[in-house]
Amino acid sequence: MEELFNTHKMDPIVGTGNEAHDILMYVYKALQTKGYDPITQLVGYLVTGEPTYITSYNSARSLICRLERDEILEELVRSYLDTH
Repeated sequence: MEELFNTHKMDPIVGTGNEAHDILMYVYKALQTKGYDPITQLVGYLVTGEPTYITSYNSARSLICRLERDEILEELVRSYLDTH
């Protein structure tokens, strides 16, 4: 019950010049903060296009809707290939 009265602090979006990356990281943190498995939720969103897979906490849902799903997939593939 005490958690209802505690304020949760979310880090602001730190701009890297790559909007897709910045939004993905912000949404990832928002999902994690709310106790969701961010990977599962993001995959659900990418496969279905249903924004309810993304929490509305800290405007994460409205932020991810700024991006087209193909932009998100491009960022994920780019990031994966850069690290492997």
